Amino acid sequence: MSAADPNRVVLTGENPFIRLSETDGGPITTNASFWRIITSGAGPGHVLYLKSELTDDEWRIYSDNMAMARWLQNTVQGMLNAELKDTSIPIIEASFGKSGDARDFWTETVDTFDETIALTWHDIGDPLLIHTYPNQGPEGRPYGVCTVLIPCLSTRLTVNGIQAKGQSFPRVREGRPFSTSALAFCESWTEAR
Repeated sequence: MSAADPNRVVLTGENPFIRLSETDGGPITTNASFWRIITSGAGPGHVLYLKSELTDDEWRIYSDNMAMARWLQNTVQGMLNAELKDTSIPIIEASFGKSGDARDFWTETVDTFDETIALTWHDIGDPLLIHTYPNQGPEGRPYGVCTVLIPCLSTRLTVNGIQAKGQSFPRVREGRPFSTSALAFCESWTEAR
């Protein structure tokens, strides 16, 4: 038996996310999907998809590779969140940075002409390795993923120093402690050949 996944790798990178709610199980008040792409159908780059009361509850897209951000909307990100299939959402040019250590805290920063966004994860838990295949499972997703998910019980997202309302909440995934927010490192997405 081969150890190689038989599917075609469509992207490799990182996809840490923050999902905040004001109450446990309540509606998501901030939804942030950050991507640091190493390889994809439209090259490498960074993109942040963000919807929050800090963005007037509208999606904003920040990127340093517009073609990659649109490619992601038409593939994996659009599958994960149907609202982001809308390629008429403007893309704001941005630069990106990171700091921290995934053992203690991790911060991603996004800088534009007039905005500074900081996403921080802390209270970091034990990693889980998740591996799914394309077109399998109850959702029948067209893409599979192999990822290391690191749950984070505490998170903060700020835009120009103003903190988004809400918090991350604990969850259980595959019988193990998890959270509504996580660092997703070493992430590769696949599609059937």
